[in-house]
Amino acid sequence: MSLIPSTTETLNVRGVRYNIRHWGAPGAPKLFFLHGRMDSSPTFQFVADALQKSWHIIAPDWRGYGASEWLSRPYWFHDYYADFDCLLEHFSGDEPARIVGHSMGANIGSMYAGVRPARVAQLVMLDFLGLKPDADSRAHSALGNWLEALQQAPKLRSYPDHAALARRLMASNPRLSASKAEFLARATSRVGSGGQIEMACDPWHKIPSPLPYRAEDAKTVWQKIEAPVLMLVADQGYVQQRFGHDPDEYRNRLASFPDARVKTIADSGHNIQHDQPEQIAAALEEFFVRD
Repeated sequence: MSLIPSTTETLNVRGVRYNIRHWGAPGAPKLFFLHGRMDSSPTFQFVADALQKSWHIIAPDWRGYGASEWLSRPYWFHDYYADFDCLLEHFSGDEPARIVGHSMGANIGSMYAGVRPARVAQLVMLDFLGLKPDADSRAHSALGNWLEALQQAPKLRSYPDHAALARRLMASNPRLSASKAEFLARATSRVGSGGQIEMACDPWHKIPSPLPYRAEDAKTVWQKIEAPVLMLVADQGYVQQRFGHDPDEYRNRLASFPDARVKTIADSGHNIQHDQPEQIAAALEEFFVRD
């Protein structure tokens, strides 16, 4: 498996040490790739390899992920919006940005695009159309669950070596080849204090939010997006799992975007950047060049 090399740099973003990954020539058109929950920037390696045109991909590790600084305490989700605002100011200046977000990254990118519409030129959302509300979405329940979770420091699952983690990744996703699993097992993990291997994600991300998720709030923000939006939906991913049996809600959420088009990615689970990077790359380049 031939991999395009990436480089990294460190930036101070609102007092937090951020790791920023780059693929491609600095003078090429910029694409901002935003990773999802319990993941990190190397997750986009296979898409970077599959792109046919020259791009400068800029992919941060969010705070508490990858090689960015871990806070070792609960996280406030809204910090990601402010972090991204600073990152765009640094890398894009006054130029509206092309954004590709997977899962949580699509959540951040789409909400930001609604609040700062002039800062976003185009947006691609990889297998994300919002969350399903919890069965018990009452505010006091969310706060109570959060307080309960804080009683004990969370931990990540560990593995004796990278090969064991690669086997775990393949068991979770049968579409992963051995070479891809081996790459991800090394690139998205770190060696823990006891010498074992664990995913490079601060375990404090496992603490639930003290605030309930409200789809109506997200829809209100999405309605303010001015950029064209491309939804790449995995045929066996989270969007289908959450809304495949609720077509009215699916259409209602899509209708919240003033200018959205949908493309289904065949034979793919939620991590479509791993399962079908060639389909993703082709869809990205068609969308970005056309618009």
